[in-house]
Amino acid sequence: MHILVAEDDHDIAELISHYLKKAGWSAHIAAAGDEALAYIRNHPVDVIILDVMLPGMTGLEVCQAVRADRATASLPIIMLTARTEETDRVKGLELGADDYVAKPFSPNELIARVRALVRRLRRSENTSSLLRLGSIEVDLAKHTVFDQGHEVKLTAKEFMLLQYLLEHRGRVLSRDRLLSDVWDYQYTGGTRTVDVHVRRLREKLPTLVDAIITVKQFGYKLAEVE
Repeated sequence: MHILVAEDDHDIAELISHYLKKAGWSAHIAAAGDEALAYIRNHPVDVIILDVMLPGMTGLEVCQAVRADRATASLPIIMLTARTEETDRVKGLELGADDYVAKPFSPNELIARVRALVRRLRRSENTSSLLRLGSIEVDLAKHTVFDQGHEVKLTAKEFMLLQYLLEHRGRVLSRDRLLSDVWDYQYTGGTRTVDVHVRRLREKLPTLVDAIITVKQFGYKLAEVE
């Protein structure tokens, strides 16, 4: 697995790269946003670790550009943010980041986040199931989503969340459970992450606007669609 590390702090970038290589993966470091985007467009990348504050282009701008390009739209993105930058974290999620890690962070925690993201993706790839809801069809093996015959591009975490909701339709699911099962670890970053991803699913798949029912102060439930 090849991972792009977009981080302008040399010491942090080298530390991340060292731990990624210890985990058995290869890593490439980009010190500027425009450099990172050029690398993504010209080289195969499996996961992007993206700092918010980058010269050239900010991490948020890179994230937006990656999601806007159909060739890279589904690439997993983990954003690095300063612990006090709540606005940047939410903005990153709204632009399509799958996860974020707040600085200062434990390198082992970051590796765990990468492993969790990849593990969930591989679970989907290793099954041939088709899931349907109304006009929505999800092919878990091909990692594709179609609505009324048109393909809809989802990010890695959006796809995982949709799959989980479809597999547990009719059940009331707490935000904490969604964080634990979809994000695949005990999450401490707050439940806003779930709300942002649900909102993005509703925006991309209009059928879900009414199908995903918000259970006040608890979580969500996916209802059947005729």
